[in-house]
Amino acid sequence: MPRRWIAHLDMDAFFASVELLRYPELRGQPMVVGGGARHQPELQADGTRRFARLRDYVGRGVATTATYEARAFGVHSGIGLMKAAALAPDAVLLPTDFDEYKRMSRLFKQTVLAHVPQIDDRGIDEIYFELTDQPGAQDAVGDDPHGGARAIASRIQQAVNAATGLSCSIGLSPNKLLSKICSDLEKPRGLTVITEADIATRIWPLPAKRINGIGPKASAKLESLGIRTIGELAAAEPHWLIEQFGRSYGAWLAAAARGHDERPLSYSRDPKSISRETTFERDLHAKHDREELGGIFTWLCERLADDLRRKGVVAKSVGVKLRQDDFRIVTREITMDAYTADATVIRRHAGLCLKRMPLERRFRLLGVRAGHLLSAEDLADAPTGHDEGQLALPF
Repeated sequence: MPRRWIAHLDMDAFFASVELLRYPELRGQPMVVGGGARHQPELQADGTRRFARLRDYVGRGVATTATYEARAFGVHSGIGLMKAAALAPDAVLLPTDFDEYKRMSRLFKQTVLAHVPQIDDRGIDEIYFELTDQPGAQDAVGDDPHGGARAIASRIQQAVNAATGLSCSIGLSPNKLLSKICSDLEKPRGLTVITEADIATRIWPLPAKRINGIGPKASAKLESLGIRTIGELAAAEPHWLIEQFGRSYGAWLAAAARGHDERPLSYSRDPKSISRETTFERDLHAKHDREELGGIFTWLCERLADDLRRKGVVAKSVGVKLRQDDFRIVTREITMDAYTADATVIRRHAGLCLKRMPLERRFRLLGVRAGHLLSAEDLADAPTGHDEGQLALPF
């Protein structure tokens, strides 16, 4: 039976990292996101920006997130900004921009979906996905018995960085509970692999509150009972925990401390689109690298068609995405006359999108997306598209 591999991907200081893309001059500085419109940076006459500082903040706001440099002073998400100002008065304060955070959230999730068929969406900056049945996930690599799964997770991590400019941390383990814990062990840019054999050495020394589901009240009660670490919780008798916390929660505490978690991933949301994309090792040009790009383009369309058929859906629209060498993203989308999951039809309409895109610059990423999805079973006898001949493409 194959080893179960569940991954938890958590974006590193997500909101703050998005802001650092916009204001790269703040890298390496303590910075907090949580201000209002009045804290928008001011552009100076010399072209530099003047940023608000925590020491000048007055109000009841709370920090949405903070850079790791600010966290070193004890500033964290949810802390009152007045308290944060006392801890790190010189930290920069930026307003929140949820529209941009949502856009970047969609982008990193679409990137992951180019590598795995489904994700368990847990919020704006974290997801779960399964690697158990991914090709090569059960393979050893050199002396690493889990190298295959580790390599796939590493490729996804690199793809997210290439697509967004942001870093993420991934925890890889047999279940959701352990993966959630270990994605936080080596932040930022961490890739932590945990198996049952590692629980005693890697998980048990951690504070009990690191288990997702042990909140402040339960943590305080455990401490009052002399239990501070996950290992101490694992050593407690299950019936005693049930006496202290009730049948359901007590039994869950006993199981969680031992790393037991059989929950399946939740894919309840039907995908609105499916995409495939790749980042090149070097920037390519539509004219000078025509042959190489043509092969990549065909391969992406074929993989996208495979994904559609595997999920039992057909698409009514096709889109193409390019990330240029200046990191600007260009997209075009076209609605087809009929639903399809045919690679030739997808390639033809994706080619029409390319015809409408500026191709003067080199680009580093190429993606193809299928949208307006419908279950193949629901399609009944409606037309599903056909080969209308090849189009003369830019590559």
